[in-house]
Amino acid sequence: MTSPTTTTTARTTATARTTATARTGTNTPVTARTGTGTAAERTGARTEEAAALIADARDRIDALDDRIIGLVQERMAVSAVIQEARISSGGRRVNLAREMEVLEHFRDALGRPGTALAMTVLELCRGRV
Repeated sequence: MTSPTTTTTARTTATARTTATARTGTNTPVTARTGTGTAAERTGARTEEAAALIADARDRIDALDDRIIGLVQERMAVSAVIQEARISSGGRRVNLAREMEVLEHFRDALGRPGTALAMTVLELCRGRV
């Protein structure tokens, strides 16, 4: 039997691939995108060496962004399971004490901007049921 986590992970992986396809318009990975003009013109760098470094780093950022999106989508799915269980047992849709723990965790790990990020993540994940 497949566990809910395995199913969610498989869906998330497929969604991440779909997202990459949507961003590029092909099945080509996002990192294979190219622009027009020289590398220096595309990156704003003054030398081709710096432009190459920037282009490689941007490819890594694009890949990281795709992973982050996939993880957020996975979190949304897990959150929906929790909300559904809480509501079906007669509880409230949102557990404010738990949300405060999440806000504190993000703030402790990332500083003040982490709180804003946590609020966005919580907003994406709450109320989907």
